[in-house]
Amino acid sequence: MKRGKVSNNVIRRLPRYLRKLDSLAAAGVSRISSFELGQQLGLTPSQIRQDFSCFGEFGQQGYGYNVTALRDQIASILGMDRGFSAILIGVGNIGHALMDNFCFSDWGVHLACAFDIKPAIIGTSFKGVPIHSMDDLVPYLRENPVDIAVLAVPKEAAIPVTETLTANGIEAIWNFTNLELTEPNSSTIVENVHFSDSLLSLSYFVAERKDENAAKAAKAGKQS
Repeated sequence: MKRGKVSNNVIRRLPRYLRKLDSLAAAGVSRISSFELGQQLGLTPSQIRQDFSCFGEFGQQGYGYNVTALRDQIASILGMDRGFSAILIGVGNIGHALMDNFCFSDWGVHLACAFDIKPAIIGTSFKGVPIHSMDDLVPYLRENPVDIAVLAVPKEAAIPVTETLTANGIEAIWNFTNLELTEPNSSTIVENVHFSDSLLSLSYFVAERKDENAAKAAKAGKQS
């Protein structure tokens, strides 16, 4: 498998391919063409072929793609077979919801433990994930390999906690604080998650549709 410089847009589409291939496999589909895959994802066949060509040749002309094999190759590209470890920092509403509803292991990541400041939950565990005191964070990072930190602390704590994480060699931060974090002088990769982005994108498309319908109605009214 080749892995050169790949555009961010291609990388962002890979999880979509993975989810679709999972659903196809669950439905008993064994192979699919780029045309059929494109129809189901709203992409052109050429776009799909270009995306996959960034990593090698996965299909076979006249046959298409083996669904299971392609799914496994994309999972490998996404690092799902690397056994990455993660910790969660902040077991408030968002952190608790992630522990309760998001299965990290389904995506190849082991959630090793969580950290919080609330005495009532320190020393307990939730769904098999132990919850430690924030005072133990730095010693834990020094003694255990951690690839990803999931950040779900209040906004005012986001920057100091991020500084602690980057200073202690965290490879990546999955940031749910609703504060845009950037670490220009650090090698740490930051993925900022803003729930409002999806909602506002949806709001845009709803507004666009309503404006189009209003324009059509106005035009029809003039013609009648």
